Amino acid sequence: MKRLLLLTALTATTALAHHGWSEYDAQKPLNLTGTIESSTYEQPHGTLRLKTADATWNVVLAPPSRMESRGLEKSMLAPGQKATVYGYPHRTKADEMRAERVTIGEKTTELR
Repeated sequence: MKRLLLLTALTATTALAHHGWSEYDAQKPLNLTGTIESSTYEQPHGTLRLKTADATWNVVLAPPSRMESRGLEKSMLAPGQKATVYGYPHRTKADEMRAERVTIGEKTTELR
């Protein structure tokens, strides 16, 4: 019984921490080019801060396992690296977007 309660509590916590993709507006795609200031490569999604000419964006990436299987390695997201990110803006957070694809150098990685 205790195990079931613990499992239920952990599942509920994880579900609450994860956001839905409906928070992003697919009707307003963005294609941003800039310099990576920082990045994470952890669950539930990787992230990066992308400094463009006009703003600094918080970019939500795919889970690390998906990025790795599609060829977007952690080392490619190093600070100082130039990147182009195509994706959708958050509906209420003006500086956040969800990435659909990332191009670094000659390599484009589809994330969804």
